[in-house]
Amino acid sequence: MNLAVFTKNRTNPAYEAARIGADRTAKRLGATTTHYVPDTPDDVAEQIALIDRAIATRPDAAVLVPVHETRVNEAIVKFDAAGIPLFNFITRTTAGACKCFVGSDDRALAVAITQYLCRKLGGRGEIVILEGTPASATSRERLQGFHAALAEHPGITVRASLPGEYQRDVARDAFARAGDEMKAIDAVLCANDVMALGVLDALTDGATRPLVVGVNAIPEAITAIAAGHMLATANFDAMAMCSLATEAAIRHLRGETVPLEISLPVTVVDASNYAAWNLPFEARICPTWDAVAGMVPTN
Repeated sequence: MNLAVFTKNRTNPAYEAARIGADRTAKRLGATTTHYVPDTPDDVAEQIALIDRAIATRPDAAVLVPVHETRVNEAIVKFDAAGIPLFNFITRTTAGACKCFVGSDDRALAVAITQYLCRKLGGRGEIVILEGTPASATSRERLQGFHAALAEHPGITVRASLPGEYQRDVARDAFARAGDEMKAIDAVLCANDVMALGVLDALTDGATRPLVVGVNAIPEAITAIAAGHMLATANFDAMAMCSLATEAAIRHLRGETVPLEISLPVTVVDASNYAAWNLPFEARICPTWDAVAGMVPTN
């Protein structure tokens, strides 16, 4: 039993974690994985070509996060035509007959981390937002969540909203280029941890350091929280999502019924509780399938 696993890039640690989750689960259940990752991060044309390449090998199932909500749809529907069941994680597909989607409520994650930050600021201050990739549904929903939570705190103003593309170097350079505009800000609200780390890279020694928060709970962000350099993150567990999507695929292939959707809970990680996340991806524990029933949304 072989699964074709599609992730967006090799630059974001969240997708490294996703691949670890797929491999670990497949090995435990007696299956194998073949990974398909664009050489250029989030490249639409490359993912389309990779889907065609994978279908030609006739995998038993596909586990996929699309690099774009709609622009890979013509390739995604080819799974249906080839009789290859599709299992989706992180970003919902908008075409094809997906058997199970595993994700997290990005808007709720963004609201939770923003509310946490606003409380730490005492409801007053100036902040900067680092946005993710414009084409990404997660970025759009997180940005909506940021602004929804900020609307409840009129004493906090957004001085600038910068494009970070979910990449560390892009966020670092965007923050550094803003120069004087970044002076004396109180906090930076980042749509993922990688961009938060990029902001920390850009901060100069001796300058007043703003509070920095992100989303993902990747190991390096947890290390920054432990060291007091980063305030908090919201746990967006790509490893667990891909692990569960992989297990759903294997169980489906064995003839079991799997849920149409699994949604992971929202958790803010800070200095008070980071110990549970202070592990490399390989040492982290994914939710068990028996716990999945509690993650299935009710109508």
